[in-house]
Amino acid sequence: MQCFRNVSIWLILYLIICLPVCLPDRVVKFRRTGESTRSEDECGGREKVLQVEGGRTDMESVSLADAAPVPREFANPTDDTFMVEDAVEAIGFGMFQWKLSILTGLAWMADAMEMMILSILAPQLHCEWALPSWEVALLTSVLLLSSLSSLWGNISDKYGRKTGLKMSVLWTLFYGLLSAFAPIYGWILFLRALVGFGIGGAPQSVTLYAEFLPMRSRATCILLIEIFWALGTVFEVLLAILVMPTLGWRWLLALSTIPLFIFAFLCFWLPESARYDVLTGNQEKALNTLKRIATENNVPMPLGKLIVARQEDRGKIQDLFSPHFRCTTVLLWFIWFSNAFSYYGVVLLTTELFQEGGACGRAKGSKIEPGCSLECKYLNSDDYKDLLWTTLSEFPGLLVTLWAIDRLGRRMTMALCFFVFSLCIVPLYGCVGRTSLTVFIFIARAFIAGGFQAAYVYTPEVYPTATRALGLGTSSGMARVGALITPFVAQVMLESSVYLTLSVYCCCCLLAAIASCALPIETTGRGLQESSHREWGQEMMGRASDNSPGGIPHSSSGSQD
Repeated sequence: MQCFRNVSIWLILYLIICLPVCLPDRVVKFRRTGESTRSEDECGGREKVLQVEGGRTDMESVSLADAAPVPREFANPTDDTFMVEDAVEAIGFGMFQWKLSILTGLAWMADAMEMMILSILAPQLHCEWALPSWEVALLTSVLLLSSLSSLWGNISDKYGRKTGLKMSVLWTLFYGLLSAFAPIYGWILFLRALVGFGIGGAPQSVTLYAEFLPMRSRATCILLIEIFWALGTVFEVLLAILVMPTLGWRWLLALSTIPLFIFAFLCFWLPESARYDVLTGNQEKALNTLKRIATENNVPMPLGKLIVARQEDRGKIQDLFSPHFRCTTVLLWFIWFSNAFSYYGVVLLTTELFQEGGACGRAKGSKIEPGCSLECKYLNSDDYKDLLWTTLSEFPGLLVTLWAIDRLGRRMTMALCFFVFSLCIVPLYGCVGRTSLTVFIFIARAFIAGGFQAAYVYTPEVYPTATRALGLGTSSGMARVGALITPFVAQVMLESSVYLTLSVYCCCCLLAAIASCALPIETTGRGLQESSHREWGQEMMGRASDNSPGGIPHSSSGSQD
């Protein structure tokens, strides 16, 4: 055993030192207005200026050959030009989007599996290595220590959506495998922290995915890709049932990287976002991507010239706090914090309450003797079975959100999910049986998962392309902060007071429900915007004032056929 530990330590040190840093060899320089990315000779004969209302705006256009006319609802005022949004709407949803759904879903599935390991690995190491409760909570927290995931948003805005996603997945794969060889607590703590940083880039798959979806399909598709999250959690529990009793937790960590391996093999097919290419001056590349989508979907390209509006620098955190987005950003950060804090809290509470037999298994409000902190119980077959049942709640939660997201609107759907979660926490104060405990946790987890899914729909829609990845990345970062804190509530505070622990989660979600209702912009029925923060913010705030009192546009579904 000592020999194995020595070999493992030297292997880990060698791989960490020798791991190449695979950053792109250049940074994309964003064009200023009127600045071309090609020489005068290359651009000879290409139209450079487009006449618009009240003046002239520098734009670069690319001609399209032999194509079908633009549908009337997507036509531009000049009738012979279109933007990426128009092309995506005209091409619609088809085989290309199905393939993209599966590929980006694999990254999402891997993220779910790495998170689900928390509730399985913690009790095992608590017993095997005789860890005190605070070290168990710290081990859970460091995996969630990806609060700097806004860095992945910056990378995606500067180097491309595809680059950011690939880097995060490969990073997670590498350190996920290494953590299976960790010989002692210190090493697994360090390696799982690196895994946590890597999975902070997984939300960029939603950014890439959303930018290829037509408006009428976007909410449904983003919610359906959450199926991969639910599949990941269920697969992890089933894998634990098969692996833990015989092979142990090391094999569980290694086998949990299977979706990452598949993604790494298939990522050569993954295209860069056409919206990103246009905003960085790569119109030819964007045009080729759009042609590829049209070919795979077996539909014609729109007729006209691909144009791009005025270029702006992107990826600036201060843009999220411009006057038009300051309130939205602050409220969204709290909503994402509450989502992750409550979701991972109920995941961790599940195994803790099952092991203790619910709230009645502890002296409520009384402190436990210090010696009890080292007492442990391995998860048994009944614990795994009930854990599987509560994990399956992800699917009805998805269906509820899918039904409500366009009928109630994004904001009210999130508020509903937070409120129902709080209601389901209240019965846990009393002495409930194992079956009732499972049912209440099932419903609570279903609705908090639904609220998480609604936030993933709303956030990419509310920000323009210039800072969409950064907005999603910073929101995800706040979610990781919530997930970072929750183990100390669900695992450490629980030992002191069940009442206090449950009250924290209940109050947090009630406040999040209020914050959801207070969001100033409703995005139901709106397309993804390419315009600047000022233009987009003024437009959305103006439209929001014309909506119904509930924040739902009067024509949210009527125009979608």
